[in-house]
Amino acid sequence: MTQETGAVAKPDRGPFRLMLLAFAGVLALAPAVASAETTSDSVTFGTPSGLPFTLSGSYLSGRLAGFQKDYGQAAAFYEESLLADPANTMLLERTFLLKLANGNVDEAVRFAKDLEKAGLQNFLAQLVLGADKMGQGKYGEAEKILSESRNGPLAQLSIGLSRAWALYGDGQIDEALKVIDALSGPDWFEVFTATHKTHILFDAGRNAEALEAAESAYAIDQGAIRVTDAYARVLAANARQKDALEVLDRYDSQFRGHPKLDQTRAVIAAGTVVPPLVTEPAEGMSEILYGLGAVIGRDGGEELSTSYLQLALFLDPRAEFAAIALGSVFERMEQPDRAIEALMMVPDDSVLKREAEIQVGMNYNQLDKLAEARDHLEALIRDDPSDLEAVVALGNILRAHEIYEDAEAVYSQGIDTIAELENRHWLLLYFRGIARERLGKWELAEADFRKALELNEQQPLVLNYLGYSLVDQGLKLDEALEMIKTAVELRPTDGYIVDSLGWVYFRLGRYPEAVKELERAIELRPSDPVINDHLGDAYWMVDRRNEARFQWNHARDLEPDEKDLPKILDKIANGLEDSPATDAAKADTGNNGG
Repeated sequence: MTQETGAVAKPDRGPFRLMLLAFAGVLALAPAVASAETTSDSVTFGTPSGLPFTLSGSYLSGRLAGFQKDYGQAAAFYEESLLADPANTMLLERTFLLKLANGNVDEAVRFAKDLEKAGLQNFLAQLVLGADKMGQGKYGEAEKILSESRNGPLAQLSIGLSRAWALYGDGQIDEALKVIDALSGPDWFEVFTATHKTHILFDAGRNAEALEAAESAYAIDQGAIRVTDAYARVLAANARQKDALEVLDRYDSQFRGHPKLDQTRAVIAAGTVVPPLVTEPAEGMSEILYGLGAVIGRDGGEELSTSYLQLALFLDPRAEFAAIALGSVFERMEQPDRAIEALMMVPDDSVLKREAEIQVGMNYNQLDKLAEARDHLEALIRDDPSDLEAVVALGNILRAHEIYEDAEAVYSQGIDTIAELENRHWLLLYFRGIARERLGKWELAEADFRKALELNEQQPLVLNYLGYSLVDQGLKLDEALEMIKTAVELRPTDGYIVDSLGWVYFRLGRYPEAVKELERAIELRPSDPVINDHLGDAYWMVDRRNEARFQWNHARDLEPDEKDLPKILDKIANGLEDSPATDAAKADTGNNGG
């Protein structure tokens, strides 16, 4: 059971949890989590449900919930364990961290104080206590808490930059800059230190110094949105509007632009005063926590990443980038309900709100709530029919649910809003072409695929799909085979495209070549049931019957689509009887591209 962001979780006492507790309670050799003072594991404690629990049962339940990344339940079970063994510092640390990761920051503050009283030098506890004071505007107290040094580069950078913002809030600007200058560590330190030095100097009105710091950060990372935004703003503040617009143009050409940078461009082009990105110390601390939390999340450290991002949002509830980053982490954790909660925290007046709302719709689909996903995205499209990201999101959801007619209509609605097709619109045509091919509208589908190739001549996905479909229908075989060969040259490690080449050889009766390519496709995608099925067919046609049945059995065990399973079972029992044809009457295009 997943809790709302920031909600205090109660242990789930449903059937599964009760079974787990019962199982854990009878383990005679449960992990030794009790302190030396604990004499019994069977002491009964009161719970909200009135049911008993044991130390080992709650501890093991907490561990299981932690492995499942259910931070709310894990925190609740560890807190139960802590009631049974209050002197156990390991339980205290786990409870604290999980409360923080779950977004229960006020609760985390309480446990952070207990960690400090126990003499544990936990840098996250230090950050939480500093953030608590920073959010209250007690900058002197925050600085005192954050002045204690901690080991490790992440701790040093997080605490050091947070301390600099506390000093800035206390009016000690030069001291804040000295703290930043004193930070030394790995190469990746510099972009963070230079960026936050820029923020402080710019807000302090020291624009020339801010420009020097911004240039240093930009030289390191021109792809970072916040770095680019800060640099453009500081350039404009130094009366270099033309240079500022060139910086934004360069980002657009390299990275396809961004709504926040479009917003900054509009302000600069209008000739109005460009404000700093960060104007409050709490926002500054939130910014460093967001920056580090987002990077940690991309590298797979979900528990630490969510802790940073939850604390960033605690300090600045309008931290739109932190909300989107937190949503992305929950998506990677396959927790779409939590992702929706995070994404809904993006403020209504943010230029990122539509991006967040599109992701909300996609997460409804991940929850198997097709009606909610459809309603949500249709509302966005009604509000702005030219929003092609929303169009693609809804069209793809409908297509994934095999609602091809509605998907075609959605794609067409988006295409109709385009005055002149550009290179980037190939994808929309490609998706509509797939929907039309599945509807049996081949002439219209082929026209979409060929138009997509006009816009993006060497697009391997289009080459693969169009070539495969032509061969499967016995049409333009020479051209089709060349298309797929080109797609393989462009994407030689894409198992699905290599499978297409092997399957085309199979449909053309060139079985030895089919075996060669399909074996390579299996190396690239060993767990794909369709590719295993294809290889089984190819083996059968070159008289490798035992290997064929092995591949079909493997395909069966890999949970193929329901419509494919009866065919696979029949082949296991009876083998292949007829050589496959390439005429349209026998074509089955359901597995284009693997």
